[in-house]
Amino acid sequence: MIDSVFPPLVLRGQNLLPVVQGGMGVGISAHRLAGAVAHENAVGTIASVDLRHLHPDLMEESAHVTDAAGYDRLNLIALDREIKQALAIADGKGIVSVNVMKAVDAHAKYVQQACESGAQAITMGAGLPLDLPDMVNDYPHVALLPILSESRGISIVLKRWMKKNRLPDAIVIEHPRYAGGHLGAAKRDEINHERFDFARVLEETFEVFKTLGLEREKVPLVVAGGINSFEKVKTYVGLGASAVQVGTAFAVTQEGDAHDNFKRVLAEAKPEDIVDFMSVAGLPARGVMTPFLKSYLRREDKLQANAKADPARCTQGLNCLSVCGLRDGLSKVGQFCIDLKLAAAFRGEVNKGLFFRGSETLPFGSAIRSARELLHYLTTGEKPANLAY
Repeated sequence: MIDSVFPPLVLRGQNLLPVVQGGMGVGISAHRLAGAVAHENAVGTIASVDLRHLHPDLMEESAHVTDAAGYDRLNLIALDREIKQALAIADGKGIVSVNVMKAVDAHAKYVQQACESGAQAITMGAGLPLDLPDMVNDYPHVALLPILSESRGISIVLKRWMKKNRLPDAIVIEHPRYAGGHLGAAKRDEINHERFDFARVLEETFEVFKTLGLEREKVPLVVAGGINSFEKVKTYVGLGASAVQVGTAFAVTQEGDAHDNFKRVLAEAKPEDIVDFMSVAGLPARGVMTPFLKSYLRREDKLQANAKADPARCTQGLNCLSVCGLRDGLSKVGQFCIDLKLAAAFRGEVNKGLFFRGSETLPFGSAIRSARELLHYLTTGEKPANLAY
């Protein structure tokens, strides 16, 4: 067991390492990574988006699917398998959570399946998860962790949930300046706004707690984005955070579920290789400047000028997102199939894939180490021996 120097993160009476592994889809954080993190007594997270890509039999069956309902059925089967495999690896330790994007059209189905399959927690971002408590009415033992970026959103969620006699078991505060993937800002020029600064959001959130009559310890706060060192964990715990959430650094661990090429792209990316762009979901996003993204950004203005609402532009018929720039003809956001591009990245196809990544350097440089070593460093300050940068 890792002997953390920090107080434990307490979820549902369970004392955990103060580290939450971020959910990363498509297939980047599935049963191997989430199970390994949970086995070390932290929170491991399965990203629920399009997990069929990890199962050859389901991919074979996908070839005969003709509508979104068929894809949902296969992905729910895959989610069930992934949760059960992760729980087996965890072996009764830690917590296995499932990340569900609010922006995904079938998000309620994924929450239901996650609960039925034995997930111990649900994290939800990419939109205000105002109705998440309603989705888990029959599963009161499942912990709920909404992902938000500023105190205003936190206040809205708390007030709505309190009317339902439910509090978050923890709140993840994600900084859009540092996080990877879809970012919690409405526009690209808002990513660096000071209202997202961790110190400010923590202080303002504690004031919200006071206004609502909540004790600080009642709802742990978890900061996410750019956490790449023991020193940063120490700083944010000192400011009142109960834990940190880490994504990219876990994606490149030995247990990460993606192809080794995927890990190398993320681990070897230089600061100038990491760019912000508008995703098809209507949100800013951050990733690595791969050949696909470079080509796309060069053509973006032309593609946006020709945007048109046409369901046939959904290249797989998934209709996975509630809002899709390509399908819905939204000229100011992304004009590509995000599922195809993330699936290509999962397979390690550097020329075709969209590789989401956080903005900061990684704790172990380009080295691929274990999830246990990463957790040990973040919670004790001790780096693994023979670490080559």
